[in-house]
Amino acid sequence: MSRPSPIWTELDWERDGKQVGTLNLPYSITRSAYGVIAIPACVVKNGAGPTLLLMAGNHGDEYEGQIALAKLIRALEPGAVQGRVIVLPAINLPAALAGTRVSPLDDRNLNRAFPGDPAGTPTLQIAHFLDSVMFPMADQVCDLHSGGSSLQYQVFASTHQSADKAVTERGLAALRVFGAPLSVFWQTGSDLSFASHAAMKHGTPYLGGEYGGSGAVSREGVALIGRGIKRLMAHMGIADKATAPPDEPVRMVKVPSRDHFVYAPEAGLFEPATELGETVQAGQLCGEVHFVDNPARVPVPCHFKADGFVICKRHFGRVERGDCVAHLAIDA
Repeated sequence: MSRPSPIWTELDWERDGKQVGTLNLPYSITRSAYGVIAIPACVVKNGAGPTLLLMAGNHGDEYEGQIALAKLIRALEPGAVQGRVIVLPAINLPAALAGTRVSPLDDRNLNRAFPGDPAGTPTLQIAHFLDSVMFPMADQVCDLHSGGSSLQYQVFASTHQSADKAVTERGLAALRVFGAPLSVFWQTGSDLSFASHAAMKHGTPYLGGEYGGSGAVSREGVALIGRGIKRLMAHMGIADKATAPPDEPVRMVKVPSRDHFVYAPEAGLFEPATELGETVQAGQLCGEVHFVDNPARVPVPCHFKADGFVICKRHFGRVERGDCVAHLAIDA
C-alpha cells in the first residue's frame, strides 16, 4: 500500500461555494520546527458536473499563467459554474517566489519529478500530491507554462500525444476549443517524469502551452489564457456557452521528433542566425558559438536538421554544451 501524501488542506473539494486557502506541505527547519509551505489554492463548485484543474508556476520563472490564474481566482464565482474548477496559481510556490525554474529548497524541477515521492524532498512531495490526489479528481488538466528565463517562445497552447488514443483525441479537442492562434501537438513523447504523462496516465487529457518567455510577462499570453479558459469551461459544460469569447482561427502545428531541436555543440556565446517565426530548411545555419576567451578561434556553427519554422530560441547569450538553442515546429 502506497504511503499517503503529507500535504494537507482545510479546503473541502466536495463543498459547494468558493473557497480560497492553501495546500500545506510540512517543512521543518531550524527557524520553524512545525512550519508548512502554504501553497495557494482555490476551489469553486456548484452542484454536479465535470472538474477542470488549472495550475501554473510548475516552473517558478514562468509568469503568465500565475497572473492569469490569480485574476481568475478573484473573478470566478459559484453562480457562473456548473461543476468544479480547482485553481493552483503557484503550485511550485518556493520556485515561484524565487523566480526560478527549479525549487531553491532542493534544486529540483517539478516538471521532471513525477510521480513524486511522499517521503522525498518538497518538490517530490508536491509532484506526488498532484499525481495521487489532484489529477485523479480532474476531467481536464490545464498546466500553464512559458519559456521562463532561458527561452523565447512564440505564444501557443499545446497538448501531448498519449498512449491512449481516446485521451489524445480529447486533448486535441480541448486544444482546438482553447483557441490559441498557434496550437502545438507534441509528438516527441511525454517523458514519464512530466506532469503531462502523470495526468494522461489517469485517463485525463492535458492542455499545456508556452505563453511567453525571456523571464518577462507577455500581455498577449496573459490575455490568451483568460480567453482560452472561458472557452474551455464552456466546452466542458462548466460554464454557459454564451459567456465564451468568439472562436478565433487556429493554426495547428506539431513537433514530430528530436530532429527539430538544436543544441549548442560547445560552451561559449551563441549568436543566432534566425528569428522567431522564420521558416528554415534542413542544413541551414541556426547560429554560431563564439569564444571570447580565445577570440582568434573560429566560431563553431550549428545547423538545423529538419525543415520547419522557429517556434523557440534561446534567450541567454551564454551557452554550455547541450543547451537547447532553438527548436522548430511544422504544420500539422
